[in-house]
Amino acid sequence: MSVSLLVAAIVVWFGAGAALSFYARTKTGSGMSEFFLANRGIGGVVSALTYSATTYSAFMMVGLVGITYRSGVASLGFELAYLAATVVLLTVFAPRYWVAGRRFNLVTPPELLSLRYGSRTVGCIAAVLSLVMLVPYASVQLMGVGYLVETLSGGGIPFAAGILLAAGISLIYSRWAGLRSVAWTDALQAGIMMIACVVLAWYVPSRLLPSGVGDAVRTVAPLLEVSWPWPMFLGMTLPWAFFAVTNPQVVQRLYSPRDVTSIKRMIAGFAGFGLVYTVLCVVLGLAAAVVVPGLANPDGAMAALLARVPCALSLVVFLSIVAAAVSTLTAVMLTLSSIVARDIARTLNPGIGEETELAAGKTAIPVIAAVCCVFASLRPGLIVVLSSLASGGLLAQVPAVFGAFFWRRGTSQGAILSMIAGALTMIVLSAWKVNFLGQWPSVWTLAVSTASYVLASLLSPREKCADAFVDAVEGERRKRFPDA
Repeated sequence: MSVSLLVAAIVVWFGAGAALSFYARTKTGSGMSEFFLANRGIGGVVSALTYSATTYSAFMMVGLVGITYRSGVASLGFELAYLAATVVLLTVFAPRYWVAGRRFNLVTPPELLSLRYGSRTVGCIAAVLSLVMLVPYASVQLMGVGYLVETLSGGGIPFAAGILLAAGISLIYSRWAGLRSVAWTDALQAGIMMIACVVLAWYVPSRLLPSGVGDAVRTVAPLLEVSWPWPMFLGMTLPWAFFAVTNPQVVQRLYSPRDVTSIKRMIAGFAGFGLVYTVLCVVLGLAAAVVVPGLANPDGAMAALLARVPCALSLVVFLSIVAAAVSTLTAVMLTLSSIVARDIARTLNPGIGEETELAAGKTAIPVIAAVCCVFASLRPGLIVVLSSLASGGLLAQVPAVFGAFFWRRGTSQGAILSMIAGALTMIVLSAWKVNFLGQWPSVWTLAVSTASYVLASLLSPREKCADAFVDAVEGERRKRFPDA
């Protein structure tokens, strides 16, 4: 594919997104809640689309296709387990986060932990953990775009240029008008993602598979067997199973829906989007194994597949992957910048005003983008594995999050120890590539953080702030969501 066509497609797509972003800017007011949460006024359909676009990133069309290409249908179980767990967790936690956000005027997920445990240290540790773990995850989005533009252009557009392209567009969307801009552009991008995936999944089996689907199935028969050993499946799946409550860029989305109906529509819309998108990506990975076998780098399977389809379709799919990467990246950048402003800056300077907070958050956006670019330029590892490891580190927050809503005996000491111990476990085991007793680092991260939380909480004095928080949230939740 020619460089000029790729550039022209990007210009058209970016023009549409920029128009939406500009319109969002005209509707944007002032203050932290407005910039980072769109004044808590996002409708159900847009909430569903922005949540889906934030969650389903370049990891799907590049990473999931790649791991299916290499390992087969086991990847479907991995992704469906994530989807089912997310829908369950959203049903349980979304109403509580939404109520707490409005009741206490919360902006960031770590801020909720600070309030529940009566300790800014708890929120600050959660904030630092988010920064450390989400930079690699955000960088994965840049890598996905970089690999794609490099392959499709035949090297005419280098990997580094793809990284800078995605980072620059994300920077504009997030910095210009905050969540209102990001949510509206996400809705556009989610539509592009789904349309492209549906059309490609129809075209490849019907037009490219040799001798029809039957022979293709026999060709990929080994990939239709579940080949993942249990430790691998558990280690890969566990970080994603708790994604909805550990990754702050999606948790923060639970503060922004307009009303109860919008929350319910968000959950239902995400479930439908996720099921269709997951199945289609796995189908494409299996199809790629037939059409373009023998690739040394599985993450290049989608790009190699696109080289075999008509130019118009290839361009649409290319834009869908860029859109997926940008939507996730903008969400991560926006959330991390709010965390820098609200949780870290406020901890360092308790008397900071909201205007200064907002300025600090806006300043942090380009800094975060630059750090992600540097990390992505190193081209570390297989995309799907890197994503799981990044989310695995955030598992250290699970006990503190569950305890915040459901265990009044949980204390700030327990929350602090669990997050530190869990994060160190993930970092040490991953750095030394140790699977203790055959289990992946994510399993031990959750086990160590849970044990630390329970033990430290039981050994420390009970805190009155727990009862005040839980009573306030549950009382309001029962009124608003009697069936949750």
